[in-house]
Amino acid sequence: MSKVSIERIAKIVRFIRKRGSASMSFLKEELEVSEATLKRDFDFLRDRLGCPLEWDRTKRGWVIRDDLAEGGRFELPGVWFDSSEVIALLTMLHLVEGVQPGLLEDHVAPLKSRLRSMLAEGTMSARPVEHKLRLIHFASRKVEPKHFQQIASGLLEGKRLRLEYWNRDRMENTNRVISPQQLVHYRENWILDAWCHSKNALRSFALEAIQSIRVLDECATEVSAKEMQEHFCSGYGIFAGPAAHRARLKFTPERAQWVGKETWHHDQTSTYLEDGSYVLEVPYSNDQELIMDLLRHSPEVEVLGPPELRRKLHAVLCAATRKNSPSASH
Repeated sequence: MSKVSIERIAKIVRFIRKRGSASMSFLKEELEVSEATLKRDFDFLRDRLGCPLEWDRTKRGWVIRDDLAEGGRFELPGVWFDSSEVIALLTMLHLVEGVQPGLLEDHVAPLKSRLRSMLAEGTMSARPVEHKLRLIHFASRKVEPKHFQQIASGLLEGKRLRLEYWNRDRMENTNRVISPQQLVHYRENWILDAWCHSKNALRSFALEAIQSIRVLDECATEVSAKEMQEHFCSGYGIFAGPAAHRARLKFTPERAQWVGKETWHHDQTSTYLEDGSYVLEVPYSNDQELIMDLLRHSPEVEVLGPPELRRKLHAVLCAATRKNSPSASH
């Protein structure tokens, strides 16, 4: 039987399971096949797979009589996937492989093997299908695998961690005792959100900046989900804190074709102007990441407010212009 037929058989069973019954007209429309094709599929289900498929006059549709099935409930043999499920599994597989090569290899290798075997059961040939999906990762920073394993251990076991951490702003090593709260994979890189006991506040730590780490015997302090949400989700980007500002950004009609499809923040508002320009408003607390994204969209974006954000972007653009002037000396 072909792959297409395998997918169609699985869909027939799912439709009937979901609706309780399915009419011939419904299945013909949803699957876009003829009645003769459906009848052949019904025969295959009954004769080859032992499915207790029957026409129910009261429901005016096809039903699966589980009371007649061996074991009490009919299930398709093996693992069956339709095309969207195959793509979902392949995406998972590629994401796991691309998070950072080698970082989780010892733990992920058995999972990858299992996913591939499941795909093979559902599609008859996993490897050719796997090559039809490609995810490209860019600019990820290398994390020490041992550090990742220690953090994961402390996080899952609810233990505090002692870190030697490189502070990029002050260009110095700092020592912290933290209670890990959650691991975040953000823009190709790993971030640990934690309660910092020396600062007595929530902080975010880039995993690649950790110089050394030790799991302590002390139990971690647990921060409520509400407090985590308020701290890490109120403003734009990974630089957390209560959102004290709201940026108002105007994109050209040309750039609006892309930005208008994007979600920058769950609390954003937006509108299109008559000329096709796109005005986006997002809350933020720290403008560091916002400035980086505005530089990425320059000169197709204008900061309408607040004034301090506009001044800062202008200063950065002027500095970049001076540094990259064709007449600048080297």
